Amino acid sequence: MEIAPCRTEDLGVLEDVMPSSSVDGSHAARFARQEAGESTYLIPWLNGRPVGHAEVRWTGCAAPEVRAVHSGCPEINGLLVWPERLRSRGVGSGLVRAAEELARARGVEVMGLGVGIDNPRAAALYARLGYRSTVAYVDRWAYVDQTGVRHERADVCTFLVKELPGPVAEPSP
Repeated sequence: MEIAPCRTEDLGVLEDVMPSSSVDGSHAARFARQEAGESTYLIPWLNGRPVGHAEVRWTGCAAPEVRAVHSGCPEINGLLVWPERLRSRGVGSGLVRAAEELARARGVEVMGLGVGIDNPRAAALYARLGYRSTVAYVDRWAYVDQTGVRHERADVCTFLVKELPGPVAEPSP
């Protein structure tokens, strides 16, 4: 598996494989934030096919409850492994590790991510990777259905954080 930042030419393939109806979470919206320097949109590739995504939002979580406690903490957002049969095979762990490596390279000391209270499988993964629960919040998002109608959603979530180890110092001669 290879994990790389999204490229312009990847957008059509992503829509074909993992169609997106989310307003702020569409592939195009995530790529636009990456192009603006606000995030890095990571895509895992397996045998030349995208099998998920995760966005590292350098601007942090938008929820005011999280910003009040973790101002300036980058967030791993929208982590997805697709198709479902590929879950529990290291794709999600690989995305989290790739995001953490990018953060460490930028000097980031703490990484965060949110998980829905109705997603114990993801919460267990994040706990195994060293993330700890810090604050409850409501994730508000919207999607457009097949008829073009916009729907607003709100999910109860928990924001998790992990302290990232600093770069490994090279031994001095």
